[in-house]
Amino acid sequence: MAKYKPIDMVDHYRGKICSHSDTYFQKRGKTLCTGRICNPRTKPFTEAELARQAKFRQAIQAVAALTEEQITAYKVAFEKQLKAPNPKYFYLRNYMIAQEYAKLV
Repeated sequence: MAKYKPIDMVDHYRGKICSHSDTYFQKRGKTLCTGRICNPRTKPFTEAELARQAKFRQAIQAVAALTEEQITAYKVAFEKQLKAPNPKYFYLRNYMIAQEYAKLV
């Protein structure tokens, strides 16, 4: 007889969770997380927040405009940081966006 081992759909809960709002799922590194947004934002964004959003958009556009040589260089650096004991980035795109964002700050 085969051994049946159920797969946990959610390994980790993070943040405040309530029962009267929509549930969202996201993957953080190797962990699948879920949560519920209880009190969505109603205030307008501040100037500093809008400036950060604009820089983030610029970083994403810079990643889209990278050449093959630049992407290869980022791949090498990404693989190197991935082999560290506690890597910060698990996906190449996230790593490239972070590096391009750091150039803007």
